[in-house]
Amino acid sequence: MPSDRRKNGGCDPIRLLLVDDEKGFVDVLSKRLAKRGIQVTRTFSGAEGIQALRRLDFDVAVLDLKLEDMDGIEILKIFKKMDPHMPVIMLTGHGSEKASIEGMRHGAFDYLTKPHELAELVAKIHEAVRQRENTDETATGR
Repeated sequence: MPSDRRKNGGCDPIRLLLVDDEKGFVDVLSKRLAKRGIQVTRTFSGAEGIQALRRLDFDVAVLDLKLEDMDGIEILKIFKKMDPHMPVIMLTGHGSEKASIEGMRHGAFDYLTKPHELAELVAKIHEAVRQRENTDETATGR
């Protein structure tokens, strides 16, 4: 599922999949990201995130490490099988350095601890999308 944002000169909004079971956090973050031109699909469980990725293409995902229904690392593994080039930014509110390192080992683009600055997350999102676009161009020989 390669990103097709380049077709319009990269002007299309970034399509972000947000997976976190903290509804208030998801609502606030998605509104704040939308104000910055990022199109957010909100999901509140691992199962919802996987279903969304089956239906839609995304440029990047932001995934909470600790969810009620599934372990974030397991979801990361599934995401990487479904779309190996989609960067995944892991969020943890638990300060779990070990789990974050495990996420990086399984293909996460990066991780941030909650709470984090919005500007830091937005910068990571843009960095991840740039890297994906470069990977897609290399893979297609553009």
